[in-house]
Amino acid sequence: MSRKGAAVTTKGPALIVAEPPATYLIRPPLVVDCSVLSAVLFEEPMRDEALRHLSGKALHAPTLLDHEIASVAAKKQRQHWPAESIAMALSDYAKQEIVLHRADIAAQVALANQYGLSAYDAAYLWLAAELKAPLATFDAKLGQAALQHLGEMK
Repeated sequence: MSRKGAAVTTKGPALIVAEPPATYLIRPPLVVDCSVLSAVLFEEPMRDEALRHLSGKALHAPTLLDHEIASVAAKKQRQHWPAESIAMALSDYAKQEIVLHRADIAAQVALANQYGLSAYDAAYLWLAAELKAPLATFDAKLGQAALQHLGEMK
């Protein structure tokens, strides 16, 4: 500002705008549930479809995803899947770049009751709503709840 024509200069901190690399800006978020990742990791019949939807996305999931993947692996062992296939799937999972989020438990319970979902599935729905991101699932009940809930947010 100036007073009576005199310029006033201030010495303050310089504005810094830090931006992520462009690769982060072009990877839209996607909340991915265990059914989709299991299809990829365990080479299930829906694998190719799942991969098409995951490609180029920044993946997000609630923290329970680790436990669900472990549960799928244990089930595969009980079904006598080859140990090396299970080990490879778990190794591939550990290499995935998935941002895990802790869910708001009260909101999770409310969504479970609202849509008749398990608390586990409601965690994925809560996260998708929280991030305002699409949700990928092969679970029909969760998918229908997501279509309704996320559609109402528009």
